[in-house]
Amino acid sequence: MQYPRLIMAGVQSGVGKTTLTLGTIAALHRRGLKVQPFKTGPDYIDSGLHFWAAGRPSYNLDTWMCPPDMVRQVFSAHASQADISVIEGVMGLFDGARVGGLQGSSADLALLLEAPVILVVNVEAMAQSCIALVKGYRDYHPRVKLGGVILNRASAYHRTYIQPAMEQELGLPVLGCLEPNKEIHMPERHLGLLPADENRELAGLIQGMADMVEKHLDLDRLLKIARTAPATDIVVEKNREPRRARLGVARDQAFSFYYQDSLDFLEERGVQLVFFSPMKDEALPEVDGLYFGGGFPEMFIEPLSVNQAMINAISRAHRSGMPVYAECGGYMYLCRELEDWSGRVWKGAGLVPARIKMTRHLQALGYIEARALKDSPLAAAGEILRGHEFHYSRIEAMDNGPNAFAFYGGRNADGRPEGYADGNLLASYLHIQMRAHPAAVERFIQACASYRENVTGDHISN
Repeated sequence: MQYPRLIMAGVQSGVGKTTLTLGTIAALHRRGLKVQPFKTGPDYIDSGLHFWAAGRPSYNLDTWMCPPDMVRQVFSAHASQADISVIEGVMGLFDGARVGGLQGSSADLALLLEAPVILVVNVEAMAQSCIALVKGYRDYHPRVKLGGVILNRASAYHRTYIQPAMEQELGLPVLGCLEPNKEIHMPERHLGLLPADENRELAGLIQGMADMVEKHLDLDRLLKIARTAPATDIVVEKNREPRRARLGVARDQAFSFYYQDSLDFLEERGVQLVFFSPMKDEALPEVDGLYFGGGFPEMFIEPLSVNQAMINAISRAHRSGMPVYAECGGYMYLCRELEDWSGRVWKGAGLVPARIKMTRHLQALGYIEARALKDSPLAAAGEILRGHEFHYSRIEAMDNGPNAFAFYGGRNADGRPEGYADGNLLASYLHIQMRAHPAAVERFIQACASYRENVTGDHISN
């Protein structure tokens, strides 16, 4: 099958690749094309922004957390439903896992998918030197195909002199020179850009990005580059099991960090997803298990803390033996208390006997191998899950807490104890991609199904 595709990569973080990716997706969507967005690596916020530009969910492609064949399958399953796939890179083109060479990088994904790369360069403080910079990126790994270059924060000088010189000397098309635009500004907070659900100006911003791209980028040339990607022989498999369990998924402004493919995989394995809001709802839906993803509970701690009816419902469900799984922000919410940046202490759901403290400095970032220290609803003792962590909070005190994992990787010491596991509860700072851990997902589904049968005597029927 022929799947036109390209990767929008940067020479480093902060060069404007997210803005240009959103603008390109929106501009192509305006042309009536079905644009499938993807994001390289472990990111939730950019994927959420993509949806508003493309009108369809974005999928993460991670060559460190997921096996190569799985990445290609996920890509092909969704690229096959679109006219073009636009993949946003991560960090700089060759930046990936702390160890392992290119693994996890945009370049690694470009090699796996045989996708041409559009390299975004911030040339604001450069003249002729940007040609040498691009030459280095082109030559560093010759199998990574640079299809074209975008000069961001460029001036008339770049457009008049640097663009033709780069094309002549390097043989690479310069698809556009974009001048600085102060009207386009993406608001940020401590974990990155403001999530789509909280940005009321997002629709207007994306239209402004599309206007900018239409004015300054050669979209016809970009489409031709995307169509040079070779055909693939991947056969897309689509199987869905009969319904086996109902899973309550916390989803609101406080909890929005979910991989779309993880949710898809749960549904494929027979799980009915039922979304609820810990901020606004007073009761849990009728479900057999609970899943609290990451997000920003620290930004919404007051409505979460004062919603005593929801806290009571979660506590009753936990005491009854209902399986509960929580990642990062969900872990923070399930703790006994959360201390905010001003030192004020708020009540949490209380399932985890610990206090969370917000800090002004990054506490953890990176890919993680998590070795289970005891049995939990997802992993048996000794099993290893691959994932990532990224947070500004830390555990201040854990009362007699049976730690869930030993973490290896990231920025901190290897073998450090992390998380909390007790009975049918598992909560930690670890984020995982569900499809990459089919055995763990099966274990969780079976726990949910067993809970329903033991507590209610019911079996799920289609």
